[in-house]
Amino acid sequence: MDVFEAVASRYSCRAFLPKPVPEKIVRDIVERASRAPSAGNMQAWRVYALAGSRVEELKALLAPRMNELPKGEGGDYRIYPDPMGEPYRARSFKVGELLYESIGVPRADKPARYQQYARNFQLFGAPVGLFFAVERAHGVAQWADIGGLLQTVMLVARGHGLHTCPQQAWVSWHKTMRSFLNLPDNLMIYSGMALGYADDSAPINGWRAPRDPLDTFASFEGFEG
Repeated sequence: MDVFEAVASRYSCRAFLPKPVPEKIVRDIVERASRAPSAGNMQAWRVYALAGSRVEELKALLAPRMNELPKGEGGDYRIYPDPMGEPYRARSFKVGELLYESIGVPRADKPARYQQYARNFQLFGAPVGLFFAVERAHGVAQWADIGGLLQTVMLVARGHGLHTCPQQAWVSWHKTMRSFLNLPDNLMIYSGMALGYADDSAPINGWRAPRDPLDTFASFEGFEG
């Protein structure tokens, strides 16, 4: 698979097959992704990969606490701006609308929407959970760097025929994840990620988030030809 196909075929997968992913493949993905650029080559990231019994332990730990959603334990950082201005609010609303339409959940059915949201914390059935941590003391440049690492992980995963779902939702369980992963005090969870083989028959995997036309967010000057 070339890089163009990897970019075009990547999406946030929300239903996975219960097919294990060998450790050697996960290691290869993370090692190759570490070629992602970082300011001053700091490589300011820490990756925790879980599978098998560790994934099941995590699911079991959180399953009884789903009635605490959507707040959970709060978070070490705010995922979305408040208030969220336009055009960002409209884009976010649209993608949520498409997601819930795909599984037949009306906007007014909040219990069903929360139930779907809670599937984040079962990794949408994925056999592998990746968790990315950053140094608390680091700034916006290092946060940009770890975003580059996540994107590279997702693209390399496509090279192995795998799919992913980046999940910043995990920050809502930051206290639990700190204890479960035995994070040192200097680190904080930035994001989780589900990794595995997509269930192509699942309706929730049958739609794609729209993107705005190029000229709405980019300008080009001084080119010839």
